[in-house]
Amino acid sequence: MNDLFKSERKKAKHSAEVCAAQRSKCLAPRRRRSSCCEKVLERDINMFISRHLSLRERGGTWGLCILLLYISPLSCFAHFSQAKELIYKIKEGLPSGTFIGAIGVDLHLDFTVEPPFLFNLPQKKVSEQYLKLNNTTGDLYTSGTEIDRETLCPDNPEGQGCVLSLDVFILPQEHFQLIKVKILIEDVNDNRPEFPVDVIFMSVPENTAINSRYAVEQSAVDPDLGLYGVQTYWLVNDFGMFTLDVEENEGGELTPFLIVTDVLDRETHPEYVTDIIAEDGGSPPLLGAATLKIVITDVNDNCPRFSESHINVTVHGNATKGAHLARVHAFDPDLGANAQISYAYSERVPRDTRSLFHLDRITGVIKLAGKIDTGTATFYKLTVLANGPSCIPAVTTVAVHVIKVVSGPPAVIARYIAPEKDGMITIRESEPAFSPIAFFTIKNTDMKQRVDCHLEGTGPFRLGPYQLFKNEYLLETTEPLDYERTHEYELIVVAKNAQGLVIKTFLKVQVLDENDNAPVFQQSLVEISIEENNPPNTFLTQLQASDQDSEGRGEVFYLLGGDAPGIFVVDRVTGVLTVNVSLDREEKETYRFIVRALDQGTPRRESIATVVVTVQDRNDNSPRFINKDFTFFVPENFPGYGEIGVLSVTDADAGENGWVALSILNGSDIFLIDTGRGALRAKTPLDREQQGTYQLWIEASDGGEPALSCVTMVTVLLLDVNDNPPIVLFPQSNQSYMLVLPNTLPGTSITEVYAVDKDTGMNAVIAYSIVRRKGDEPGSFAIDPETGNITLKRELSSRGLYSLLVKVTDHGQPEPLYSTVMVNLFVNETVSNESYIQSLLTREADIEVEERPWYVGQMTEGPERYESSCRPVLIALSVACVGLLVLVVLLTSYICCKRFRKHRKKRPEVELPLKTNNDSAELVNRKLRQISNI
Repeated sequence: MNDLFKSERKKAKHSAEVCAAQRSKCLAPRRRRSSCCEKVLERDINMFISRHLSLRERGGTWGLCILLLYISPLSCFAHFSQAKELIYKIKEGLPSGTFIGAIGVDLHLDFTVEPPFLFNLPQKKVSEQYLKLNNTTGDLYTSGTEIDRETLCPDNPEGQGCVLSLDVFILPQEHFQLIKVKILIEDVNDNRPEFPVDVIFMSVPENTAINSRYAVEQSAVDPDLGLYGVQTYWLVNDFGMFTLDVEENEGGELTPFLIVTDVLDRETHPEYVTDIIAEDGGSPPLLGAATLKIVITDVNDNCPRFSESHINVTVHGNATKGAHLARVHAFDPDLGANAQISYAYSERVPRDTRSLFHLDRITGVIKLAGKIDTGTATFYKLTVLANGPSCIPAVTTVAVHVIKVVSGPPAVIARYIAPEKDGMITIRESEPAFSPIAFFTIKNTDMKQRVDCHLEGTGPFRLGPYQLFKNEYLLETTEPLDYERTHEYELIVVAKNAQGLVIKTFLKVQVLDENDNAPVFQQSLVEISIEENNPPNTFLTQLQASDQDSEGRGEVFYLLGGDAPGIFVVDRVTGVLTVNVSLDREEKETYRFIVRALDQGTPRRESIATVVVTVQDRNDNSPRFINKDFTFFVPENFPGYGEIGVLSVTDADAGENGWVALSILNGSDIFLIDTGRGALRAKTPLDREQQGTYQLWIEASDGGEPALSCVTMVTVLLLDVNDNPPIVLFPQSNQSYMLVLPNTLPGTSITEVYAVDKDTGMNAVIAYSIVRRKGDEPGSFAIDPETGNITLKRELSSRGLYSLLVKVTDHGQPEPLYSTVMVNLFVNETVSNESYIQSLLTREADIEVEERPWYVGQMTEGPERYESSCRPVLIALSVACVGLLVLVVLLTSYICCKRFRKHRKKRPEVELPLKTNNDSAELVNRKLRQISNI
C-alpha cells in the first residue's frame, strides 16, 4: 500500500507540473496563478497522503478513488477556467434535428489545432431529453423530445422568458473551457383557449334592465403568452337579446361580460343555449368553445288566474261526508315561490257554510264536511279566492245545488288494472288501443232501482258494461295515447240512480313517456355559403334538432354522416358546424354531406339533415395566358382589321372575378384587340419595308375588386411579299454615258449596273441581263447576271455610241418584278463634242424592249448562250418562211393556170417567167440577217 501511495504521489506531482506548464502556455497572463496552483495542489496532495496513510487499514480502494479525483485534469482547470456565455433563441415545438447553433464557430475556435477539440455536455438528462451536441463540431441540435415551453416553464409570467440553461465543456485539458449556454424558448401559438368547464351556467333575472352587465366568471385560459393568448370572446348565437363585451383588468386578464340588449320574459323564453367562443391572436387564430346556458330566473311579475270564473255543482241531500264536490284551479306562470297559490273562502261566505264545505287551501278541492240539512237550504254560494305573493286575489264562484233524496246514492267500487297510486293511474303511451284500465262495480241500497253509470271528461277513454255482468263497468282506452300531445287526463265516473242520486269518482290518468319520437331538424336541407380563403376553424352554422320525448329520451347529440369530408367538424352537444381548413373554390365549389341527430333513448332514434356548403368566389386568381408569350407571322400588306392571331387567356375565378378584359399597353395606335375573342388586329395594312417586327405588351385584367392582372408579350413578324421591284442606283440616268477608249483590252471591266430591292429573301435576289443593244459591234459587251458588272468581250474597231438596255429582275414569287436602265458607252479617245453626244443620247432614249418570254434563269450573257437561246426562234421563223413560200407558189400556180386557160382560148399560149420564188427567198434571207444582228 505504501508503494502504491508513493507512486500515486509521484504521479500527482507530475500532473501538477504538467498542469502548470500547460496552463502557462495557454494562459500567459496567468502564470503567477499557475505557480500558485502548483503549490496549493502540492500541499493538498501532501495532506491527502498523510491522511490516507492512517486509513490504509480501512481500505486502499477509497484512497485510490479520492486520489484519482484529485489528480484528474478537471481538478487543475477548475481553478483557472473563466466561463463564457452564449445565448441562442429558438421557437418551441421544433422537430428533432433542428439546428440551434454552432458553439465552436460562435467562439471563433481554431479547429486546426492539435489535439482536436472535444465538446461535452455533462447534463446527460437534459441532453437526451431536449438537446443533442455534436462532440466534434460543437453544433447544437434539438433532440427527440419536442420542446414545449408550457411544460418546460409552466410558471413563467409573460415578462420573463423561458430559458434552458446548460454547461458545455471544451476538452481536452489543453483547450479546456467552460461555456454557459442559454437557450431562450420563444412561444408559438400551439395551444387553444380552453374553458375550465364544458357548460357555463348563468342566471339572469327576467326583469333585468337593458344594458345590464354580467361577468362570465369561467373565462378561458390559454397557456400561450402575449398575442397568442386569449384576445377576444364572441357568441355563436346572441338571439338578438345579448352581446359580449371584454374587459381587461390590471393584470392583463380578459373577462367577458354578458350584456342584455332586449327585454327578457321567462314565461316566453325561460332559457337560452348558445356557444361562447374564445379566440386567440394567432394567425390563423385558434378557438376554444364552451356551451353557455343563460337561465332566465323568475320574478313575481304574474298573478294567479282562475281557469273558470263560475262553477255549478249538484249534491244530493243524503251525500256522505267527504264526498268530492268540485275542484277550483288557478294558474300562475311564475315559478317556485312566485307561483305558489293558496285557496281560501272570501269573508262573504258565512262561517257555517265554510264549515259545511271544506276547501283544501293547496289543491283547491271542495269536499262535503258535514251532513246537509235539506230543510234549511237547497243552494249555497261559495266565493273562492286564489292568493299569490304580493298579488290581488283572483276570484271564482262555486254554486252548490242541493237535491232532496228519499234513499241513499249508489256506491262505486273501483278495481284498477293499470298501476295506480293515490288515485293516479299510470299508463305507457306505447299501450295499444282498447287497453283496460279499471273495473267499476256499482252497488245500490235499493236493488230494484236502476243505476246509470257514465264517464265525464275528455280523452281517448270509454266506460261501458262488461259483457253480461250486471253493474260491472270497464274503463279502457279507445286509441293509443301520446305523451307529447297530453301528459295527463282528469276523468270522472258518475253513477246515478232513478231518484237522481249521483256519486262521482275522480280519476287522474298520467301518460308515461317512451322513446317514440326521433329528433327533428328545424331544416332538413341546410344551405350555407362561405367565402373561400376563410381562416381555419371558421363557424358555419349551428344545427338545431328537437325531440319531443322527455328526459334523456329527448336529449339530442349530433354526428356527421359517413360522406362528410374530414375538414368539417360538428360539436356533439351544441350542433355547431365548423370547417378546420381554408377552402378553395377553384379546388372544390360545393360540399354536400349528411348530419345525423340522435337521441339518448333506448333504442336510439335518429334523423338526418343534408348540408350543402357553397364556397363563394374571391378574386384570388390572376388571369393567365395559355402561353408565356405569343408570336404571330403575318404576310405584309395584310388587309386592315384582319385577324392576326388569337390570345387565349383564362381566369380560375367565377363571375365578375373571372371576366377578363384585354388591353394593349403599347402600339394601340396601330393595333387593336377584340376583348371578347382575344383577336389581335391591325388598323391598317402593314408594310414590312417600313417595320418588320412589332412587339406588343398585352394586359389581361379581371373584373374583381381590386382587379388582378397579368401581362404577356406578343411579337408580330411580317413575312415579306414581293411588292417592290429592284431600284437601279447606278447609272443614275438613262442619259448618262461613259467614255471607253478604243484600245481597251478585252476582259476589262468597263462599268457596272448597281440595283437594290427592298424585299427580303428570294424576293430581293437580283439578276442582270442585256435585253437590247445598239452600236456598230453589237456583241462587244457582256454583263454578269449576279453582280451587274459590264466587261469588254472583244476589241473595239468602231468608234461611236454603244447603248445597252439592261433589265434588272428579282426572283420573287409568284411573279418576278423588274426595272430597266440604259447604259451608254461612248467609244473614242476623247470627248470632243459634248452636244453631239447628248444628241445621240436623245435619239437613243426610246429603244423598245424586245417583247418575248423572259426567264430569270436565262440571264447569262455571251455569244454561245445567246445563240442557243435564239436557235428555236430561227428554226420557227425558217419553217414559217418555207411554209409561206410554198403557199405563195401554190397560189401563184393556181392563178397562172386559170389565166393560161382563158388566154388559151383567146390567144396563143405564152410562157411567162415567174420571179416570185426568188423575191420571197431574198425577203426571208434579209429577215434572218436582221435577227442575227441583234
